[in-house]
Amino acid sequence: MASLDKTLTIQQANQEFFRQFNGSSEDLCGRNFRDAVHPSVQQPLVRQFSNLLEGKHQRFVTPVIAVGPGEGSAFTVPLTAVAVRGGLPDTTAILVMMPSAGDAEGAHVVTKRKKILSAMDARILEGIAAGVSTVPLAARLYLSRQGVEYHVTCLLRKLKVPNRAALVSRAYSMGVLKVGTWPPEVVDDFVK
Repeated sequence: MASLDKTLTIQQANQEFFRQFNGSSEDLCGRNFRDAVHPSVQQPLVRQFSNLLEGKHQRFVTPVIAVGPGEGSAFTVPLTAVAVRGGLPDTTAILVMMPSAGDAEGAHVVTKRKKILSAMDARILEGIAAGVSTVPLAARLYLSRQGVEYHVTCLLRKLKVPNRAALVSRAYSMGVLKVGTWPPEVVDDFVK
């Protein structure tokens, strides 16, 4: 469990929260909570927190991809956030509850963020995820139809999938594509 202020800065947390992120109060308190989650879920999560702070909702529950400080220490976990309002104006806080990764049903390690895509691969993946067919995508990116097909084949091999639908699905599941944005956008952490 952790307490956040209006800017989503971690004010205090219990030992289980620190243990989950392999850190101490010095490591985590004062950091923004966005830094503790995967880039692909930051934007929708901030939107949820904004609705909470504006009083549109009293609480929300959502799965998040949390990121610890160590290499490959990302895991999915359900997050519950509750707005806590005090007697004084401007005393709104957010209480975040996350079960430990081992306790959460279905929690698992997430693929590490690697720079696996070239800038062109990223644009082609975004186009495929948006449903743009080969010829319009080729025109948009100043490539030939065969050039687009070549990049698509390379992407299929890199992500070890058999077709375009599976490519988009795998990209979302790995966090390569940002969740909650349209048109689809590749997370910068995956681009070389």
